[in-house]
Amino acid sequence: METDRSLVLVEDDAAFAKVLRRSFERRGYQVYWCDSLDGLRVLLETVPFAYAVVDLKLGNGSGLECVRELHANDPETRIVVLTGFASIATAVEAIKLGACHYLAKPSNTDDIEAAFERTEGDPSIALGARATSLKTLEWERIHETLAETGFNISETARRLGMHRRTLARKLEKKQVP
Repeated sequence: METDRSLVLVEDDAAFAKVLRRSFERRGYQVYWCDSLDGLRVLLETVPFAYAVVDLKLGNGSGLECVRELHANDPETRIVVLTGFASIATAVEAIKLGACHYLAKPSNTDDIEAAFERTEGDPSIALGARATSLKTLEWERIHETLAETGFNISETARRLGMHRRTLARKLEKKQVP
């Protein structure tokens, strides 16, 4: 298979990774899968990747480190970040670190492939006013802090000045399918 169709999937949900992997393989990609930054580093020693799909939250770590590693290895790699914990802060950081796109889950192979192909922004995108509630602001602040702490719940709670169990309850209420 050609190098320009090689794709690394960095995802810690094995079931989701299996489905995504099969879908990309049916489209002619040679897919490699790992579930952590360490696994990615091992793959990068032997395989050059044209494409990467990186989950933002990886077990105890952050996919943002994977984005940085992939971009440092080859700035031409087209990197798409997938997340069930979307926030403005993590989207901005992902792009700054080298991702070409940031998609909220659930996203499918069509969405990801379209993101790989988009090389420029869309200035015609609607600039609708966004009603911002206190709950929305709180949710974005929580996830911004989670990303800053590498998704460490205890440290996030400390930085936000709340009890760890209170933060855990808030996160349980807002689970993304």
